[in-house]
Amino acid sequence: MTDPAVFSDTDLSHDGFLGGRLTLAQPRTGYRAGVDPVLLAASVAARPGQSVLELGCGAGQAFLCLGARVEGLTLTGVELQPPYAELARQNAAANGIAAEVDCADLEQLPDRLRQQSFDHVIANPPYYRAGAHSPAQDAGRRTALGEATPLAVWIDTAARRLTPKGYLHMIQRADRLPDMLAAAAGRLGALEVLPLAPRVGRGAELVILRARKGGRAAFRLHAPLVLHAGARHERDGADYSAEVTAVLRDGAALPWPQR
Repeated sequence: MTDPAVFSDTDLSHDGFLGGRLTLAQPRTGYRAGVDPVLLAASVAARPGQSVLELGCGAGQAFLCLGARVEGLTLTGVELQPPYAELARQNAAANGIAAEVDCADLEQLPDRLRQQSFDHVIANPPYYRAGAHSPAQDAGRRTALGEATPLAVWIDTAARRLTPKGYLHMIQRADRLPDMLAAAAGRLGALEVLPLAPRVGRGAELVILRARKGGRAAFRLHAPLVLHAGARHERDGADYSAEVTAVLRDGAALPWPQR
């Protein structure tokens, strides 16, 4: 009898990230990572010896990309869905990256995590409010895309787990920015927003929020990072900008604007 908490080998594909520096198993028909978690990981200015918690880590794509770029991090993930949590553990082991993954609800974290604080918290929460998108047939993808836990809970949980002066990085749809800012009010400061625009002249579809626990700097809305070169897609294959190509293929840090 197949364990429902574990993907079978036939359920999985093995995909290269960061120009082949990572090979990650992902479900063929469930939630599959695009560039979003890779960009999220690249936005974090973590240093060796620091600790990182990813909320809703899925199969581990974001925190493992961060761990591949910055050696010597203490990596922890929390994932609601048991098969994805187990896959994150397997992906970490297969790539030789030390990490701990807890299968838990954000609103009911294990006591072990409630007693810890982290230098960085990262998150790629579900993009759509409940009922705001067509439900996926696959349960894993449905959970990953459709909000069940309010966005405010994600930010509250992150704030509670951060060390003083620690950073939250969260990637989300641009139309959820008001929700993120409202949830951060009174909890996190020094808010910065980096819009991610698909092309020159196009509005941002995604944003990365950077916030600091105890931060006092004024709010900053940065100029958009343009993901693709040119005004339109004119050839087969990827046409990412030079900065984004360096992130996706070479494991470079995201060129975060200076204050």
